[in-house]
Amino acid sequence: PPSTRPRARDASSDRERAMSASRSTFATGATRGIARADARRRRTGTGTGRARTTTTRALFTGLVQGKARVESFENLNDEFARLTLRFPGNALEGISLGASVAVNGTCLTVTAVDGDAASFDLIVETLRATNLGKLIVGSEVNYERSARVGDEIGGHTVSGHVHCTAEIVEVVDSEHNRKVVFETSDRALIKYVLPKGFIAIDGCSLTVGDVDKATGRFNVWLIPETLRVTVFGAKSIGDTVNVEIESQTQVIVDTIERYMTERGL
Repeated sequence: PPSTRPRARDASSDRERAMSASRSTFATGATRGIARADARRRRTGTGTGRARTTTTRALFTGLVQGKARVESFENLNDEFARLTLRFPGNALEGISLGASVAVNGTCLTVTAVDGDAASFDLIVETLRATNLGKLIVGSEVNYERSARVGDEIGGHTVSGHVHCTAEIVEVVDSEHNRKVVFETSDRALIKYVLPKGFIAIDGCSLTVGDVDKATGRFNVWLIPETLRVTVFGAKSIGDTVNVEIESQTQVIVDTIERYMTERGL
């Protein structure tokens, strides 16, 4: 007859279950410990004795927020200058030293703040590549503070890295429009300027009209609101503007050229 005695427990099975439970408990505890440590590092910015570093890039939308006026321009030598601008009321609210502001489309770093005035340092490359070196006391400039996460990108992505300047060679006014024709200082860049494409002029996101690659000229059309809000309302023939090529257009053109060259097309 079958035995009615209880079967002996399998010692090896018991050991396996105990070890499995121990590993699970250890893993759970370790995971929680790591999570707590990560949370502490996020709050304090510290880790294993090293400071947590964060890389920040300025981004602009090409929607000029207004005009600022030059309060002082100290040209300390031909390679360095200090620019101080007076902004409209509340335009600098919450700004801090080290913040980025696009001035005529040029990304500048705030070095001092005094009420509604902010100062910026201009190095030799900025003075060479942009129209900021031509500013005088009383001049007006376009400005845009850097975009924040969640802001509407109503224009196009602008870095504030000016590629070249352009001269206004023609202005044609009609009842509700103004046509402005520019000639680039660097003729090689005209291949990146395409009809109906984006371009940033003095930090303002605009749509390209016609392009003449032979002369390095292109035009834009300005509505009354653009003329009111930006410095374009006071610009005339002979004035210079800063030009930033749209980055995606530049990448596409360069990629296609490289592809065709590699294949002998």
